[in-house]
Amino acid sequence: MSTEQHTFHGVGVSAGRVIAPVLRMPQPLQAPADGAPIEAGRSVESEAQRLADAAAQVAAGLKARAAAATGDAQAVLKATALMASDKTLQKSAAKLISGGTCAESAIWEAADAVATQLGALGGYMAERAADVLDVRSRIVAALRGVQAPGIPDSDEPFVLAAVDLAPADTATLDPAKVLALVTSDGGPQSHTAIIARSLGLPAVVAAAQSTALADGQLVYVDGVAGTVTTNPGTEQRQLAAAYARREELPEFDGGGRLADGHLVPLLANVGGGADAQAAAAAGAQGVGLLRTEFCFLGRDAEPSHDEQVAAYGAVFAAFAGKKVVVRTLDAGADKPLPFLTDASEPNPALGVRGYRTDKASPGVLERQLAAIAQAAAEHQAQVWTMAPMISTPAEAADFAAMAARAGLATAGAMIEVPSAAVLAGGILARCDFVSLGTNDLTQYTMAADRQLGALAALNDPWQPAVLHLVKASTAGAAAAGGKPVGVCGEAAADPALAVVLVGLGVDTLSMNKRALAAVSAVLRTIDLPTAQRLATLALDAESAAEARSLVRAQLPQLDRFGL
Repeated sequence: MSTEQHTFHGVGVSAGRVIAPVLRMPQPLQAPADGAPIEAGRSVESEAQRLADAAAQVAAGLKARAAAATGDAQAVLKATALMASDKTLQKSAAKLISGGTCAESAIWEAADAVATQLGALGGYMAERAADVLDVRSRIVAALRGVQAPGIPDSDEPFVLAAVDLAPADTATLDPAKVLALVTSDGGPQSHTAIIARSLGLPAVVAAAQSTALADGQLVYVDGVAGTVTTNPGTEQRQLAAAYARREELPEFDGGGRLADGHLVPLLANVGGGADAQAAAAAGAQGVGLLRTEFCFLGRDAEPSHDEQVAAYGAVFAAFAGKKVVVRTLDAGADKPLPFLTDASEPNPALGVRGYRTDKASPGVLERQLAAIAQAAAEHQAQVWTMAPMISTPAEAADFAAMAARAGLATAGAMIEVPSAAVLAGGILARCDFVSLGTNDLTQYTMAADRQLGALAALNDPWQPAVLHLVKASTAGAAAAGGKPVGVCGEAAADPALAVVLVGLGVDTLSMNKRALAAVSAVLRTIDLPTAQRLATLALDAESAAEARSLVRAQLPQLDRFGL
């Protein structure tokens, strides 16, 4: 193994600096022979049943892991379990089996066809293609009676290197063994990035040259700079040692504020009752984003009114007397539902999703709002509702009217589409608040698919163009009489970017519960004029890298806490 030092550049998506040996994700299962026939002694019926049993086994295993997980991990596992139960995929495979093809070859070929179709669509659908292939491998492994490919086992901690990680793998990482993540593909909002942040693991994605890393090779991973260095030297060892000696973050005490007392409530993004309880225990001052998809995923039909009431009520119960912002169903794109989503859309990311679903399937939103209203009446939480993918003031007015008819007093809109940011004043004239979904706002502003590793540098919420749209939203709020503006995208979980967002006029920040302590600790070291000055630095920068560098240089406490 070479002793020469090489540095690979990617995108840092989770802070931290560590040195450890590499272990690569194992090679995928070997493909079965094309059109391999059913073994002698087996019938078409028994072979079809073998496939159905294997798919059910995989789905049950993923559902069981989902039940034991929370937050992002739970949502990812539920979505993957749904794919394992996909009737279209199984029907395609069953048709091949009826022609004499064995189950392994049939599911392999059927999944390949589905993945090819999804890949051709690009965007979110291209990412779903990887999920299909992951499920295929798990079903084939079950048919063969072997263990499915997954995270390698090791007695010693290691850096996990991969092309990208399947959702079911990222959702079950053991942070005691996996010290950092490095992928050659993926982007800032990939499953790998989101799970790394929720676990506090240093991570670098879109490091194309990292495919050259070999098992056992010692590397330095810098999740701040977005670099991976082989054969680390004195400089890298000193940086890793300094990170290891970082000051422990003080626990969040449930009071988000700046050094001068300026209040910035810190809320949590949650996806269910157990998740809400964990966020409340972590000190979250409320919920800034309740992802209601958790109630719909893994189903072939819309959940009943009573099922929805119970699901939302479990969240409201965890935050009695506190604000809970409920995002209505954001189906479509990366969250397709078999009973609601048009799978033939050529570009689902720009298609019928979020609020727009109600136009294609009238009644779904009305029924959901009725369930939210009943759950709110049965609990003491301060329930606010907001619709995703609002593009115009007229849409905001329509949603506010629907919420009012359901008996919900406070209605708002997600700012995810650039048009909504530009017209924030008009939107806020027709509803009560807005919340910026910086993940989608960034990809739509920069015309860069947030899952595409090749465009990861563009898909960065530090992009000055995105920050200018945040500023436009807060200016619109001021013009509309000072109505509240929150941020519930991943940008709020970056302590340095949180300072900028507050300086731009954002009122509340919502994030995964793990980020609460870090964001609070940094905000308490600066006053509002400082935040505003740093926001101006970022707005005037010419690139995301320059904006980040300028602001971080003014926040020495980031190094103090290893952020």
